[in-house]
Amino acid sequence: MKLQTLSIRRFLLILAAGVAITAACLIAVFCLKTGSGIFALYGTLLTAAMFVWGIIFLQFFQRKLTEFTNSLCRTLDGMIDGGERPQADMEAETSLARISHRLERLYNIMQMNRRRVEEEKAELQALVSDISHQTKTPIANLKMINDTMQTRKMPEGKRQEFLQASESQLDKLDFLIQAMVKTSRLETGVITLEKKQALFADTLTTALNGILAPMEKKQIALSVNCPDSISFPHDRRWTAEALYNILDNAVKYTSACGSIRVTVQEWEMYFKVDIADTGKGIPEKEQAAIFKRFYREDTVHDIDGIGIGLYLAREIVTMQGGYIKVVSAVGAGSTFSVFLPKK
Repeated sequence: MKLQTLSIRRFLLILAAGVAITAACLIAVFCLKTGSGIFALYGTLLTAAMFVWGIIFLQFFQRKLTEFTNSLCRTLDGMIDGGERPQADMEAETSLARISHRLERLYNIMQMNRRRVEEEKAELQALVSDISHQTKTPIANLKMINDTMQTRKMPEGKRQEFLQASESQLDKLDFLIQAMVKTSRLETGVITLEKKQALFADTLTTALNGILAPMEKKQIALSVNCPDSISFPHDRRWTAEALYNILDNAVKYTSACGSIRVTVQEWEMYFKVDIADTGKGIPEKEQAAIFKRFYREDTVHDIDGIGIGLYLAREIVTMQGGYIKVVSAVGAGSTFSVFLPKK
């Protein structure tokens, strides 16, 4: 008989029988040497009692073991299905209770991993949906322009207009793809922000350089108040990207001959960057939604954009331990306040 295939019940039976037989043999040997019948009687009764108590212990142990294995199987089945939490007896100090405690910890870890996978799946589905929605319009426009140019004869001037329209749609598609690449790299950790001590004026200048041409075209006045001595750890490239996105929005939604004001102040724990404009303003009910990915108000679809700039700005600032606030009123402009930690 192989030891690996021997059941616990059979093993305990063999053990009890072995103890009884050994006791009987010892009693018989002792009786033969001493010739005492009374001792043989007492020995026989003792051996019988030991055997009976062994059987009782065997039944009790087997019952407890069966209850534990059944409970363990039910618990594991519930954990696999994700619907049942292990019930641990916090007062008990038995080995079974210790196993229950560890099962509960394992269950919590499994639930955390399950939730994380579900969240990542939902984020991926949302991203795919956003990409599909955002690329649909420029691709449809490109197909329409291409079909029109192939099927209709037109003068050279009209042809140039269609080519310019096609180029505009390609630029929009390229901008969309680049924005989504930046977003996905930041969200997945492919790109990590490196905070290094640097003059903030240089970072702000980089951001401002990107809006000078469109700002001049709309004749928007710009005023900047940033002390040259301000220096603190931040990622220059990505901080400039975040500030540029906010400034670009300010230029887009500020009417011709309006103004934009940039002010940098030192607070106790943060540096505060205010970007104020005299644009159309944001309704209060929309202010919480403007930082969502690909979100755009219904009233601004005639203005170029895909609704990802503010989302990227918030992600970049948040990854550096900062945050963004907005104060706005319809017709009175908006002020975006960027708070960047000193350390």
